[in-house]
Amino acid sequence: MTVLEPRDAEVSARTEEADEVNETVVAAAPEGVLGRTYRSLSIGIVSVVFLIAFEATAVGTAMPVAARELHGIPLYAFAFSAYFTTSLFAMVLSGQWADRRGPLGPLTAGMSAFGLGLLLSGTASTMWMFIAGRAVQGLGGGLVIVALYVVISRAYPEHLRPAIMAAFAASWVIPSVVGPLASGSVTEHLGWRWVFVGIPLLVVFPLALALPAIRRMASGPADAAAPVEPFDRRRIVLALGISLGAGLLQYAGQERNWFSLLPVAAGIALLVPAVRGLLPPGTGRAARGLPSVVLLRGVAAGSFIAAESFVPLMLVTQRGLSPTMAGLSLAAGGGTWALGSYVQSRPRLEPHRERLMVGGMVLVAAAIATAPAVLIDGVPVWTVAAAWAVGCFGMGMVIASTSVLLLKLSAPQEAGANSAALQISDGLSNALLLAAGGAAFGALGGGAVGAVHEAVEAGASGSHPGAFAVVFLPMAGVALVGAWVATRVRENA
Repeated sequence: MTVLEPRDAEVSARTEEADEVNETVVAAAPEGVLGRTYRSLSIGIVSVVFLIAFEATAVGTAMPVAARELHGIPLYAFAFSAYFTTSLFAMVLSGQWADRRGPLGPLTAGMSAFGLGLLLSGTASTMWMFIAGRAVQGLGGGLVIVALYVVISRAYPEHLRPAIMAAFAASWVIPSVVGPLASGSVTEHLGWRWVFVGIPLLVVFPLALALPAIRRMASGPADAAAPVEPFDRRRIVLALGISLGAGLLQYAGQERNWFSLLPVAAGIALLVPAVRGLLPPGTGRAARGLPSVVLLRGVAAGSFIAAESFVPLMLVTQRGLSPTMAGLSLAAGGGTWALGSYVQSRPRLEPHRERLMVGGMVLVAAAIATAPAVLIDGVPVWTVAAAWAVGCFGMGMVIASTSVLLLKLSAPQEAGANSAALQISDGLSNALLLAAGGAAFGALGGGAVGAVHEAVEAGASGSHPGAFAVVFLPMAGVALVGAWVATRVRENA
């Protein structure tokens, strides 16, 4: 046995002490979303978002061909509204499920329903079977998106949440560019059905990677010692009401006749109590804090998506672009959206988050107001691409910031319900503003919203320029209202 001299022993003791200090420093060093603790979880849930993004862009490209082959062009709009209405209900269900029993159950069920819905649509022999598949897919999408928010609130510390939200935004970049091209190629050479039945095969990887990590880091109720509360049946009924009400208003917006006043009245009667019961008190009057965060999410998403839906049609019918080129004019937006989300994730900008959101909404309003300038022949068509890139940068800052603030202002046991409220505000605003914009568009000779994609596919060219202006300019005004709402997201002024 080696015997240490006193001096050697002193040196050895100091060395051991230094090693212990180094280990403590390393252990205390901040770990990123791709650090050892979070790597599997981060890659898994970002892969889920990537899959949803790819589906949204790829399926949207193939759907006009599917509707034509299934002789369902008159029912085309229902293929979108079926997804939306069922997802609204599923968001509320997912919020309650995740708060009471953890996010693992709704996430697994949601991904399964998502894949099953795609398979049902891809193998449909009639348009109504196709729509049923889209409805099942909407149930899955609504369950998944809220469950992911709850996973983030439980598994990630507050300082890492902006980064994982930025990763979510970045996961849309590749699908926004590759999705339409890949879907178009598959549809042309193999058939539209392969776009639907092929995507479920991709579900296996993110589930295999994410579920073990979620089970380890975010499973079970927020307070394991507290008794598990039963589901709130009143909120479930309200969720059904908001789904049915939104569907009735979408239908009425497409019909635009005296008889459509009946579904309008019924839709409003269902929506008003449902919205008041499912969104935080004070949302309608932009009360400070959480209510304004939820309201801003709806104002931002609704105004932007409602305007964006008409951009390809405007470029095709008014400037003669091919559908592919018109769609690609929006492709750069995926990158700038991710950039905006990255900017808001910088720690040094956290004290200025409110100003970032106000500035983001001003950029969104400017982009929407600039887009119809291409109705003037002398304005180059690339103006839309440039404007939309700027608008997407603003949206990246705003959308990610609303998610970050919502989780910051929510108690752990309320994260699911509040996340559901955020997504309901987002989805409901999309539907209502699209219905309003579509009705105004059709009233000025532009055609019904349900015919938008059909017109793009056919390359029709008869829409009146004013029909587009009456969509874009009011939506720019709505976005400016969002800039004011953004000044109220902090609880203390």
